[in-house]
Amino acid sequence: MTDCLKPKRQGGWGLIAMLALLVVAGGAIGAAAGSKPEPEPAYPDMWNPDWLLRDWWDLDPLAPERRKRMARHQHFMDHGVPDEYRGERNPFSVSPEVVREGRVLYAAHCQNCHGRVGMGDGDAALAVNPSPALLAFLIQTPLGVDEYLMWSVSEGGALFGSDMPAYKDRLSIAEIWKIIAYMRAGFPRAE
Repeated sequence: MTDCLKPKRQGGWGLIAMLALLVVAGGAIGAAAGSKPEPEPAYPDMWNPDWLLRDWWDLDPLAPERRKRMARHQHFMDHGVPDEYRGERNPFSVSPEVVREGRVLYAAHCQNCHGRVGMGDGDAALAVNPSPALLAFLIQTPLGVDEYLMWSVSEGGALFGSDMPAYKDRLSIAEIWKIIAYMRAGFPRAE
């Protein structure tokens, strides 16, 4: 056989030794990395179903203010509204005249706590417990149906330990409906 056809063995053992060294070093690095525990995240890992089993889904661990805020919502989801409010629907359309009247009534009776646009930031908001409901948000949720709103405004929050006053003896049913129409219109400013 000629010299040009013979296989050359230059660096053959060197290459095998280098591969072996890489395998051993990789195993040592992996073992060192595996020995350090990962820190627990400060928030629930949404990909880990165990976070669903935590006890903070129950009402009991809530602070008293949050429990007060949730009590009416929970009652409504479990039992609906009291019979006298069941099936109530606003007889007023969201017309400019009704909205204008609702705005005046809202400013006189609701704005001091709930704020001009229903964000719970009125002048007296910090003096009530729990803080006033975010009406601008509530009115857009499935919870904000007419019968629920009429019940909430009429009866206030005494049944649930809230400072929300009852308005059934202060306002007529028609006036309460006009306030609700104004809220449904998005709390518009006066023209």
